[in-house]
Amino acid sequence: MSESTPPLQPVLAPSQVELGLDTFGDVTVDTSGAPRTQAQVLREVVEQGVLADEVGVGAIGLGEHHRDDFAISAPEIVLGAIASRTEQILLGTAVTVLSSDDPVRVYEKMATLDGISSGRAEVTLGRGSFTESFPLFGLDLTDYEKLFSEKLDLFADLRSEGPVSWEGTVRGPLQGAQVYPKTEAGTLRTWIGVGGSPESVLRAARYNIPMMLAIIGGDPARFAPFADLYRRALGEFGLQELPVGVHAPGFVAATDDEARELMFPHFKANRDRIGGERGWPPTTRSDFEAEVASGAVFAGSPETVAAKIARTVRQLGLSRFDLKYSNGPMPHVHTMEAIRLYGTEVIPRVRELLAGGAD
Repeated sequence: MSESTPPLQPVLAPSQVELGLDTFGDVTVDTSGAPRTQAQVLREVVEQGVLADEVGVGAIGLGEHHRDDFAISAPEIVLGAIASRTEQILLGTAVTVLSSDDPVRVYEKMATLDGISSGRAEVTLGRGSFTESFPLFGLDLTDYEKLFSEKLDLFADLRSEGPVSWEGTVRGPLQGAQVYPKTEAGTLRTWIGVGGSPESVLRAARYNIPMMLAIIGGDPARFAPFADLYRRALGEFGLQELPVGVHAPGFVAATDDEARELMFPHFKANRDRIGGERGWPPTTRSDFEAEVASGAVFAGSPETVAAKIARTVRQLGLSRFDLKYSNGPMPHVHTMEAIRLYGTEVIPRVRELLAGGAD
């Protein structure tokens, strides 16, 4: 493990928080309810990334999945397409399932993306909350924890971009290996995705990598102890403070009522499909309304969403907030409008609220 790799992500004051968007490339329907193909969805994700850049969104993250309700299994390729048509937006994964990939290959692909985008690539590493990739790539789920732990250990060494010597049990050893291409900055912007266990928080701190909290249920303020634990652990490891980010679902429309009415049926379809696989009860309208009012769903008018983001940034001391803007089968036209409102109205209002000290 390398502890000397210089971090590219500075800890930011609240008023300077980076504001981004995430999507898993959810397979959608058109406005008549007809299903879109996965190929159509991929092309639409590229259009969404282009619009996000045009309206001033700071980052876009694409999640990796290997199932029929999400179209993105190779986020680096889709990000490359977005890179060719954008100028400023950071291009990241949300997340890369490191456990079922090879760390060397992940670094090579993301360093390549970083080169063609003039330094705009970033990777978020995670174990993945879905397990389809493990049997698909011939991996044993009984090795779930070991795969992530060892591969993260190797990836942390690769971030130094010098000769790497490493040995473990999940892949062959390396002895003085060089990985190419090198990034112009000397390392790759990297986050570790954390679902909220103390063990995962401590792991992110131990590897000297910024932490991205995935908040998908409950009051975001309840994650403040995890942010505090991360910062304390960095200090105890003798490391400098690093950024903390949050990824959470939401949707923006002209009014609160419109946002809730448009989002709920698609949010429910997505949650109920996943919940059916995991033994969760069906999502009710009251469940949804509670999450919007005081939980993890950032849905509403630009003013409502901005106020909730600003409050969360202050409560957790965030340097980054990413809105997971795709919501199950919601039509592309509504998603595009949400992106437009997020860039042109939500982001400026968040900055005003944080600069003024208001929630």
